[in-house]
Amino acid sequence: MNSHDRTLTIGGVAIQPGERRSIDLEVGRLYTHSPTTMPVQVLRGKRPGPVLFVSAAIHGDELNGVEIIRRLMKVPALKRLKGTLITVPIVNLHGFINLSRYFPDRRDLNRSFPGSEKGSLAARVANLFMTEIVSQATHGIDLHTGAMHRANLPQIRANLDNEETLELARAFGTPAILNSALRDGSLRMAAMDHDIPILLYEAGEALRFDEFAIRGGVEGVVRVMRQLGMLPKTRKKPPPEPVIARSSSWVRAPQSGLFRAYVALGDRVTRNETVLGVVSDPFGEAEIEVYSPWSGIVIGRLNLPLVNEGDALCHIARFYRTDIAHERVGDYTETLEAEDFPYGEQS
Repeated sequence: MNSHDRTLTIGGVAIQPGERRSIDLEVGRLYTHSPTTMPVQVLRGKRPGPVLFVSAAIHGDELNGVEIIRRLMKVPALKRLKGTLITVPIVNLHGFINLSRYFPDRRDLNRSFPGSEKGSLAARVANLFMTEIVSQATHGIDLHTGAMHRANLPQIRANLDNEETLELARAFGTPAILNSALRDGSLRMAAMDHDIPILLYEAGEALRFDEFAIRGGVEGVVRVMRQLGMLPKTRKKPPPEPVIARSSSWVRAPQSGLFRAYVALGDRVTRNETVLGVVSDPFGEAEIEVYSPWSGIVIGRLNLPLVNEGDALCHIARFYRTDIAHERVGDYTETLEAEDFPYGEQS
């Protein structure tokens, strides 16, 4: 029997080829004894192909991915899907309800994989997600934003030493790709331990919808699905070849005070020449200009002007050809602004 012909079962619910099913995966109960569930929607094509999971809100305050998945499931081309698409818009339900990155005990779900049945609440949710979702997939895309008060330029983070992962990262189409080391306890590491290539999409800021980041996310997932053969090819012009950064670092506040940023996401910076901003006291009597220690582009920035000494201010991806990197950002922005988006913004 072809593996595609077999019944796919998630949370005890059987999904046959050609079916679309919504599933409430039981997570546990609240203090009130009310049940909590992880929402899952599965779309199986009638023809065989890869099994792709797309997840969001592993950090409960990162909302862009929830909207990306909503729009993704409205893409007309899904009527011609080959293989299986599994979407999980809210993995960390407790954090989502509390508008928090973390679980109630302050554990980070993305440092709790692969989890265990008898561990902490985060470990149990991680184990459930691995058992019911990741173990069924051949590929994965995990959607994230910047942390509280920090915004990220649309970017893919991945293990670029894996050839298939690199191909999918290029297909996603963000202006920049970061080679990101696998971290203990992360979903990426747990997936790679199962030989499942996975991309991490970073864009926007926590607790905010960012239209630019959302559009880029929907387009990127669709491009990856086309690359995998899950959706038919398109005649649309492919995005420019992204630039790859092998290293990136945050520039930190030299003193406590008020931060006035002079650069925006995607801006080109030059080592020891570009002023990223100024940190000053409320009267402006003690001001320090913050220079970029590296050449590259700004891929993350603090939006909150109140800083303590050592706080992260700007995230710089380092490139030798900063002109090309900056050009890619411009091309990406123009493409998204020019697109006629049929993916459910107004619905």
